[in-house]
Amino acid sequence: MNETVATLQKKARKLRVDIIKTLHRSKSGHTGGSLSVIDLVTTLYYHKMRHNPADPKWAGRDRFVLSKGHAAPAQYVALADCGYFPAEDLGMLRQLGSHLQGHPDSKGTPGVEVCTGSLGQGLSMANGMALALRLDKSNSRVYAILGDGELQEGQIWEALMAACHYRLDNLCIMIDANGLQIDGEVAKVMNVEPIPEKLRAFGCNVIEIDGHDISQIISALDAAETVKGQPTAIVARTVKGKGVSFFENKASYHGVTPSDEELPRALECLGEDCNGGEK
Repeated sequence: MNETVATLQKKARKLRVDIIKTLHRSKSGHTGGSLSVIDLVTTLYYHKMRHNPADPKWAGRDRFVLSKGHAAPAQYVALADCGYFPAEDLGMLRQLGSHLQGHPDSKGTPGVEVCTGSLGQGLSMANGMALALRLDKSNSRVYAILGDGELQEGQIWEALMAACHYRLDNLCIMIDANGLQIDGEVAKVMNVEPIPEKLRAFGCNVIEIDGHDISQIISALDAAETVKGQPTAIVARTVKGKGVSFFENKASYHGVTPSDEELPRALECLGEDCNGGEK
Protein backbone atom coordinates (compact mmCIF):
# COMPACT_ATOMS: atom_id res chain seq x y z
CA MET A 1 0.00 0.00 0.00
CA ASN A 2 2.74 2.49 0.94
CA GLU A 3 4.59 1.80 -2.30
CA THR A 4 1.39 2.27 -4.31
CA VAL A 5 0.63 5.55 -2.58
CA ALA A 6 4.15 6.85 -3.17
CA THR A 7 3.96 5.92 -6.86
CA LEU A 8 0.61 7.68 -7.27
CA GLN A 9 1.85 10.76 -5.40
CA LYS A 10 4.79 10.99 -7.78
CA LYS A 11 2.49 10.60 -10.76
CA ALA A 12 0.12 13.30 -9.46
CA ARG A 13 3.04 15.69 -9.07
CA LYS A 14 4.12 15.01 -12.63
CA LEU A 15 0.59 15.58 -13.93
CA ARG A 16 0.34 18.86 -12.01
CA VAL A 17 3.48 19.99 -13.82
CA ASP A 18 1.92 18.95 -17.13
CA ILE A 19 -1.25 20.92 -16.30
CA ILE A 20 0.72 24.06 -15.49
CA LYS A 21 2.82 23.86 -18.65
CA THR A 22 -0.19 23.05 -20.84
CA LEU A 23 -2.26 25.92 -19.50
CA HIS A 24 0.66 28.34 -19.77
CA ARG A 25 1.11 27.46 -23.44
CA SER A 26 -2.57 27.75 -24.24
CA LYS A 27 -3.05 31.09 -22.41
CA SER A 28 -6.61 29.88 -21.87
CA GLY A 29 -8.20 27.37 -19.53
CA HIS A 30 -9.01 26.55 -15.93
CA THR A 31 -6.15 26.25 -13.46
CA GLY A 32 -7.68 26.05 -9.98
CA GLY A 33 -10.13 23.21 -10.51
CA SER A 34 -7.73 21.18 -12.65
CA LEU A 35 -5.19 21.19 -9.82
CA SER A 36 -7.77 20.44 -7.12
CA VAL A 37 -9.10 17.36 -8.92
CA ILE A 38 -5.87 15.78 -10.15
CA ASP A 39 -5.29 13.47 -7.16
CA LEU A 40 -8.73 11.94 -7.76
CA VAL A 41 -8.07 11.64 -11.50
CA THR A 42 -4.63 10.11 -10.91
CA THR A 43 -5.95 7.45 -8.55
CA LEU A 44 -8.72 6.52 -10.96
CA TYR A 45 -6.58 6.24 -14.09
CA TYR A 46 -3.47 4.66 -12.59
CA HIS A 47 -4.93 2.49 -9.84
CA LYS A 48 -8.65 1.83 -9.96
CA MET A 49 -10.22 2.02 -13.41
CA ARG A 50 -9.95 -0.71 -16.00
CA HIS A 51 -9.18 0.93 -19.33
CA ASN A 52 -7.11 0.30 -22.43
CA PRO A 53 -5.37 3.14 -24.33
CA ALA A 54 -4.83 0.80 -27.28
CA ASP A 55 -8.59 0.17 -27.48
CA PRO A 56 -10.45 3.18 -26.01
CA LYS A 57 -13.84 1.59 -26.74
CA TRP A 58 -12.99 -1.77 -25.14
CA ALA A 59 -16.30 -3.15 -23.89
CA GLY A 60 -14.86 -4.24 -20.55
CA ARG A 61 -13.63 -0.78 -19.58
CA ASP A 62 -14.86 1.27 -16.66
CA ARG A 63 -16.44 4.58 -17.66
CA PHE A 64 -15.31 8.02 -16.50
CA VAL A 65 -17.43 11.16 -16.71
CA LEU A 66 -15.80 14.49 -15.87
CA SER A 67 -19.02 16.36 -15.24
CA LYS A 68 -17.07 19.47 -14.19
CA GLY A 69 -15.79 19.63 -17.72
CA HIS A 70 -13.89 22.90 -17.32
CA ALA A 71 -11.26 20.81 -15.47
CA ALA A 72 -10.54 19.07 -18.79
CA PRO A 73 -6.77 19.74 -18.55
CA ALA A 74 -6.62 17.27 -15.65
CA GLN A 75 -8.18 14.56 -17.80
CA TYR A 76 -6.16 15.46 -20.89
CA VAL A 77 -2.78 15.19 -19.18
CA ALA A 78 -3.75 11.79 -17.76
CA LEU A 79 -4.98 10.54 -21.14
CA ALA A 80 -1.78 11.73 -22.84
CA ASP A 81 0.42 10.17 -20.17
CA CYS A 82 -1.48 6.88 -20.46
CA GLY A 83 -0.97 6.84 -24.23
CA TYR A 84 -4.39 7.68 -25.64
CA PHE A 85 -2.78 10.35 -27.81
CA PRO A 86 0.72 11.86 -28.16
CA ALA A 87 1.83 14.14 -25.33
CA GLU A 88 2.75 16.72 -27.98
CA ASP A 89 -0.98 17.22 -28.60
CA LEU A 90 -1.26 18.96 -25.24
CA GLY A 91 0.32 21.97 -26.88
CA MET A 92 -2.83 22.32 -28.98
CA LEU A 93 -5.18 22.82 -26.03
CA ARG A 94 -8.00 25.19 -27.00
CA GLN A 95 -6.47 25.85 -30.42
CA LEU A 96 -8.65 26.11 -33.51
CA GLY A 97 -9.01 22.67 -35.09
CA SER A 98 -7.53 20.84 -32.10
CA HIS A 99 -9.15 17.72 -30.68
CA LEU A 100 -8.43 19.10 -27.20
CA GLN A 101 -11.26 21.55 -26.78
CA GLY A 102 -11.89 23.66 -23.69
CA HIS A 103 -14.30 21.02 -22.45
CA PRO A 104 -14.18 17.24 -23.06
CA ASP A 105 -15.38 16.16 -26.50
CA SER A 106 -16.13 12.47 -27.02
CA LYS A 107 -16.26 12.93 -30.79
CA GLY A 108 -12.67 14.14 -31.05
CA THR A 109 -10.61 12.95 -28.10
CA PRO A 110 -9.76 9.26 -27.58
CA GLY A 111 -10.65 8.13 -24.07
CA VAL A 112 -13.36 10.73 -23.48
CA GLU A 113 -16.74 9.02 -22.98
CA VAL A 114 -19.16 11.95 -23.25
CA CYS A 115 -19.19 15.67 -23.98
CA THR A 116 -19.34 17.61 -20.73
CA GLY A 117 -18.90 21.13 -19.48
CA SER A 118 -22.49 22.32 -19.45
CA LEU A 119 -22.64 21.93 -15.69
CA GLY A 120 -25.24 19.68 -14.14
CA GLN A 121 -25.59 17.20 -16.99
CA GLY A 122 -22.75 14.74 -16.42
CA LEU A 123 -24.40 12.77 -13.64
CA SER A 124 -27.49 12.13 -15.77
CA MET A 125 -25.26 10.66 -18.48
CA ALA A 126 -23.39 8.60 -15.90
CA ASN A 127 -26.74 7.22 -14.71
CA GLY A 128 -27.55 6.17 -18.25
CA MET A 129 -24.22 4.39 -18.60
CA ALA A 130 -24.70 2.59 -15.28
CA LEU A 131 -28.20 1.45 -16.26
CA ALA A 132 -26.97 0.25 -19.66
CA LEU A 133 -24.12 -1.72 -18.09
CA ARG A 134 -26.59 -3.37 -15.72
CA LEU A 135 -28.81 -4.38 -18.65
CA ASP A 136 -25.75 -5.81 -20.39
CA LYS A 137 -24.90 -7.73 -17.19
CA SER A 138 -21.48 -6.09 -17.26
CA ASN A 139 -19.30 -5.78 -14.17
CA SER A 140 -17.85 -2.48 -15.39
CA ARG A 141 -18.27 0.55 -13.18
CA VAL A 142 -19.00 4.23 -13.81
CA TYR A 143 -17.11 7.04 -12.08
CA ALA A 144 -18.38 10.62 -12.25
CA ILE A 145 -16.57 13.67 -10.86
CA LEU A 146 -18.69 16.69 -9.98
CA GLY A 147 -17.74 20.07 -8.56
CA ASP A 148 -19.33 21.45 -5.41
CA GLY A 149 -20.36 24.60 -7.26
CA GLU A 150 -21.99 22.32 -9.81
CA LEU A 151 -24.30 21.04 -7.08
CA GLN A 152 -26.17 24.33 -7.41
CA GLU A 153 -27.67 22.92 -10.61
CA GLY A 154 -31.12 21.38 -10.08
CA GLN A 155 -30.50 18.60 -12.59
CA ILE A 156 -27.85 17.13 -10.27
CA TRP A 157 -30.46 16.48 -7.59
CA GLU A 158 -32.90 14.98 -10.08
CA ALA A 159 -30.10 12.69 -11.25
CA LEU A 160 -29.25 11.75 -7.66
CA MET A 161 -32.89 10.90 -7.03
CA ALA A 162 -32.85 8.62 -10.08
CA ALA A 163 -29.51 7.01 -9.20
CA CYS A 164 -30.79 6.08 -5.77
CA HIS A 165 -34.23 5.02 -7.02
CA TYR A 166 -32.64 2.61 -9.48
CA ARG A 167 -30.10 1.42 -6.88
CA LEU A 168 -27.11 2.07 -9.15
CA ASP A 169 -24.43 0.38 -7.07
CA ASN A 170 -22.14 0.32 -10.13
CA LEU A 171 -21.99 4.13 -9.99
CA CYS A 172 -19.45 6.04 -7.90
CA ILE A 173 -19.93 9.80 -7.64
CA MET A 174 -16.96 11.90 -6.55
CA ILE A 175 -17.46 15.50 -5.39
CA ASP A 176 -14.43 17.78 -5.84
CA ALA A 177 -15.42 20.02 -2.93
CA ASN A 178 -12.87 22.84 -3.07
CA GLY A 179 -15.28 25.47 -1.76
CA LEU A 180 -14.77 27.95 -4.60
CA GLN A 181 -16.32 28.73 -7.95
CA ILE A 182 -15.78 31.41 -10.56
CA ASP A 183 -17.79 34.00 -8.62
CA GLY A 184 -16.19 33.31 -5.23
CA GLU A 185 -17.01 31.11 -2.26
CA VAL A 186 -19.64 28.48 -2.96
CA ALA A 187 -21.15 29.11 0.46
CA LYS A 188 -21.73 32.77 -0.42
CA VAL A 189 -22.84 32.35 -4.05
CA MET A 190 -25.39 29.60 -3.26
CA ASN A 191 -24.63 27.42 -0.28
CA VAL A 192 -24.83 23.68 -1.02
CA GLU A 193 -23.81 22.41 2.40
CA PRO A 194 -24.27 20.16 4.22
CA ILE A 195 -23.30 18.02 1.22
CA PRO A 196 -22.85 14.65 3.00
CA GLU A 197 -26.16 14.89 4.83
CA LYS A 198 -28.04 15.83 1.67
CA LEU A 199 -26.51 12.92 -0.26
CA ARG A 200 -27.45 10.50 2.51
CA ALA A 201 -31.00 11.86 2.56
CA PHE A 202 -31.32 11.05 -1.15
CA GLY A 203 -30.14 7.48 -0.49
CA CYS A 204 -26.42 7.48 -1.32
CA ASN A 205 -23.77 5.62 0.58
CA VAL A 206 -21.51 8.53 1.56
CA ILE A 207 -17.78 8.52 2.29
CA GLU A 208 -15.99 11.70 3.34
CA ILE A 209 -12.25 12.06 2.63
CA ASP A 210 -9.34 14.43 2.19
CA GLY A 211 -9.26 14.61 -1.61
CA HIS A 212 -5.48 15.05 -1.67
CA ASP A 213 -4.71 12.03 0.53
CA ILE A 214 -4.06 9.21 -1.94
CA SER A 215 -4.45 6.49 0.71
CA GLN A 216 -7.89 7.84 1.63
CA ILE A 217 -8.91 8.01 -2.03
CA ILE A 218 -7.86 4.38 -2.57
CA SER A 219 -9.69 3.20 0.54
CA ALA A 220 -12.86 5.06 -0.45
CA LEU A 221 -12.84 3.64 -3.98
CA ASP A 222 -12.23 0.14 -2.64
CA ALA A 223 -15.10 0.52 -0.17
CA ALA A 224 -17.44 1.77 -2.90
CA GLU A 225 -17.01 -1.48 -4.82
CA THR A 226 -18.36 -3.49 -1.88
CA VAL A 227 -21.61 -1.52 -1.54
CA LYS A 228 -24.77 -3.14 -2.89
CA GLY A 229 -28.13 -1.59 -3.63
CA GLN A 230 -27.15 2.08 -3.65
CA PRO A 231 -24.70 4.42 -5.39
CA THR A 232 -21.68 5.65 -3.46
CA ALA A 233 -20.85 9.34 -3.23
CA ILE A 234 -17.33 10.27 -2.15
CA VAL A 235 -17.17 13.81 -0.79
CA ALA A 236 -13.53 14.81 -1.35
CA ARG A 237 -12.52 17.99 0.45
CA THR A 238 -9.92 19.63 -1.75
CA VAL A 239 -7.98 22.87 -2.21
CA LYS A 240 -8.48 24.90 -5.36
CA GLY A 241 -5.11 25.36 -7.05
CA LYS A 242 -3.53 22.63 -4.89
CA GLY A 243 0.23 22.32 -5.24
CA VAL A 244 1.03 25.89 -6.22
CA SER A 245 1.01 28.01 -3.07
CA PHE A 246 0.04 31.31 -4.69
CA PHE A 247 -2.85 29.69 -6.61
CA GLU A 248 -4.30 27.89 -3.60
CA ASN A 249 -7.73 28.88 -2.26
CA LYS A 250 -8.07 31.76 -4.71
CA ALA A 251 -11.21 32.02 -6.83
CA SER A 252 -9.32 34.46 -9.06
CA TYR A 253 -7.39 31.48 -10.51
CA HIS A 254 -10.55 29.59 -11.43
CA GLY A 255 -10.20 30.37 -15.12
CA VAL A 256 -6.86 32.19 -15.29
CA THR A 257 -3.72 30.50 -16.62
CA PRO A 258 -0.14 30.96 -15.34
CA SER A 259 1.57 34.03 -16.78
CA ASP A 260 5.13 34.04 -18.08
CA GLU A 261 6.28 35.43 -14.73
CA GLU A 262 4.26 32.90 -12.73
CA LEU A 263 5.37 29.80 -14.66
CA PRO A 264 8.83 29.34 -13.09
CA ARG A 265 7.43 30.09 -9.62
CA ALA A 266 4.65 27.55 -10.09
CA LEU A 267 7.06 24.89 -11.32
CA GLU A 268 9.34 25.58 -8.37
CA CYS A 269 6.43 24.94 -6.02
CA LEU A 270 6.07 21.55 -7.67
CA GLY A 271 9.78 20.75 -7.46
CA GLU A 272 10.40 21.22 -11.17
CA ASP A 273 12.56 23.59 -13.15
CA CYS A 274 11.57 25.20 -16.45
CA ASN A 275 13.70 22.70 -18.40
CA GLY A 276 11.65 19.76 -17.14
CA GLY A 277 14.04 18.40 -14.51
CA GLU A 278 13.18 17.74 -10.89
CA LYS A 279 14.80 20.10 -8.40
